[in-house]
Amino acid sequence: MPYLLLQTVLVPLAAAMIVLLTRSRKGFLFGWITIASLVYTMVLLTIAGFRLFTEGHIFEQYTIGPDVSLNLMADGLSLPVGLIINLICIVLACYSLHYVEHRIDIIYPEADAHTRSLYFKRFFFLYLFFPAGFMGVAFSTNLIAVYLFLELLTIIPLYFIMAQFGYSDYITRYKVALMCLFWGVAGATLFLIGIVLGYTQIGSFEIADLPKLAGRPQTFWVALLILTGLATKLAIIPLHVWMPWVHAEHPTCIAGLLAIYANIAAYVAVRVLILPLTSDMQVFSLPLMVLAMITMTYGGFLTLAQTDAKRFCACSTISQISYSVFGIAAMNGLGVQGGMFYFLSHILGKAILFSTAGILVYTVETRDMQRMGGLWQKMPITAILWFSAALILSALPPTSGFVGKWLFFTGAFQKMQSDPFGLVLVVAAILSTLITLIYTFLAGIRIFFGPLKPNPGDHPIKDPPLTMSIPLLVLVLTAFALGLFPQPILKLLSTVLASL
Repeated sequence: MPYLLLQTVLVPLAAAMIVLLTRSRKGFLFGWITIASLVYTMVLLTIAGFRLFTEGHIFEQYTIGPDVSLNLMADGLSLPVGLIINLICIVLACYSLHYVEHRIDIIYPEADAHTRSLYFKRFFFLYLFFPAGFMGVAFSTNLIAVYLFLELLTIIPLYFIMAQFGYSDYITRYKVALMCLFWGVAGATLFLIGIVLGYTQIGSFEIADLPKLAGRPQTFWVALLILTGLATKLAIIPLHVWMPWVHAEHPTCIAGLLAIYANIAAYVAVRVLILPLTSDMQVFSLPLMVLAMITMTYGGFLTLAQTDAKRFCACSTISQISYSVFGIAAMNGLGVQGGMFYFLSHILGKAILFSTAGILVYTVETRDMQRMGGLWQKMPITAILWFSAALILSALPPTSGFVGKWLFFTGAFQKMQSDPFGLVLVVAAILSTLITLIYTFLAGIRIFFGPLKPNPGDHPIKDPPLTMSIPLLVLVLTAFALGLFPQPILKLLSTVLASL
């Protein structure tokens, strides 16, 4: 099939234009256009996967101008990232059908049928920029293209969806949207300065040419600038302050995508820095591991203190992202492989957890977990989703989280086996995983067991429409399948990470 990878980027954008130009009073139509386009790109990525096992990699060259291209490459690292992200985008698009309807009812109760349809159109038009941007970041081989796709994600959908459909009052929504915009642009700008500085040294923006930077005096500053820009998106302490606000106040169906947006910076770090500049990056290894350990511990205790269901999930993201960072910071084969595998596991688990929190808010009409209780008897499917996410994020077998953490902690031990301080650091990081186990299951017990709260007489309490819950169960099955049968993904990753 021609233009296989290019289609994965352009089809969502084409679907966005179709949504924008379609006139209909049926808001769900825009959602089904979105879902259909993403199912098509999933088929393309599956075809690419079969080709990858026989060809090793897929490369498509599209020149835009001098030193700027839209060359796209699928290999054992980028394809698993693209596949899992696209699957999550499909699931959250299905979830959004009823969720967006609910948000419109809450925020714009006076809207007539025509106006409601326009809000649906606006949401799904913006939504489609996410998968386009994610695929662009995953497959682009040009640093300028990577920067533009990161900015595409920041400026267009995150700001406007937050402003139009977020929580809180009108003024607060726009304040949080601006916070999201400023932090996103700040991180992307540091990334841009870093890659431009690298260009002055090697005269190329192609990722394949980055090894030419190895050993140069300016390479440290190039790496530092790029790392700082990515750390802003990864919410590494002290660059984490935006995460609880932005992540918690976005519409729940977008919060899962925002977790991908933050996590994908770990993939960019591996692709742009660790693989091409392994020796030069060693100076950052220990500091990154220390910062990751501090962030995962701080984020865990911060999550324990939350009673707001959405803020609970947002603070959890601060902690969980840092496990991937800890793994890739080991900068050896098992560490990076485990960090990337855990990245895939985390975005699956976080999409489930955030969406389940959204279902709770959707159903019981409160974000306060202290006002919830005994919901298992009324919402058994929702309870299964919550505890499944808890298993994945706590990295308990047989989930994908267990495989990822086992690998990257093994890599970290290999890295630090002759360093007493390093060994203490790794042990402390392992012990911090207990915090995840405590806060996910403790919150689940509080919400789903004990006396029934709130009073069922106030409003009906039941599981959500199947278009919200069944797609999330697909993500649960995917995470368990990756935990039981990780070999195909690990084999793909190892083909790229063999040099480590």
